[in-house]
Amino acid sequence: MSADDDMIECSPPKVGRFSLAQPYAPKSCATFAAAIVLFWSSAIAQAGDPVTAQDILNALTPKPLTRSLRGPTTDEPQKQTPEQQNFVNSVRNRSTRSLTLDERNELATISKDKPSIDIEIDFAYNSAEIGREASPGVTALGQALSSPQLASSSFVLAGHTDAKGSDPFNQDLSERRAESVKTYLIEHYKLPAANLISVGYGKTMLKNTNNPFAAENRRVQVINLVDKDTASK
Repeated sequence: MSADDDMIECSPPKVGRFSLAQPYAPKSCATFAAAIVLFWSSAIAQAGDPVTAQDILNALTPKPLTRSLRGPTTDEPQKQTPEQQNFVNSVRNRSTRSLTLDERNELATISKDKPSIDIEIDFAYNSAEIGREASPGVTALGQALSSPQLASSSFVLAGHTDAKGSDPFNQDLSERRAESVKTYLIEHYKLPAANLISVGYGKTMLKNTNNPFAAENRRVQVINLVDKDTASK
């Protein structure tokens, strides 16, 4: 019996829209198909994995600058002006709903290009309560913000919604959820209230503009208002 006698035409393995139209020996075909399925299952699982405290810590920790003869080799966050520092101090210990539109916009300007991360928190519909479904993301956030690396930083907790519903509805919902996250962090992780500035943006800053109703638009963005020279000398 030749080697060719052991080869049979097996159905091309398919995973989603991908297929492989090539003959394999039965054992090889089964093994290869299993490997492909395992690979895609792993990829799907990773894509759906919740954010971890380490993920948040990595995203919010300022990256050190390295200098060369041509200057810094990484982008340095824009430092706050004295006026911006005074503004940030003025909104500390303020309730989320007390911020005006101009104040919300000023916070967005100051937060631009600062270390940040988006955290999807699974709130129930039209609810700001942090229940069992919503707690994993907030728990990971609390663990990260309690770390020594971030202990002296101030953070913006920016609530965002998807595009479903009216502007007033989403603005109110985003403010309630941002305030709820702030309260949770203060009560459960003893973080200083003055270091947490909560703000709501409703549906004005969609993360996925191609799909305004996508789940990724319903999030809390955490921004580290770092304002110190992280460059290495």
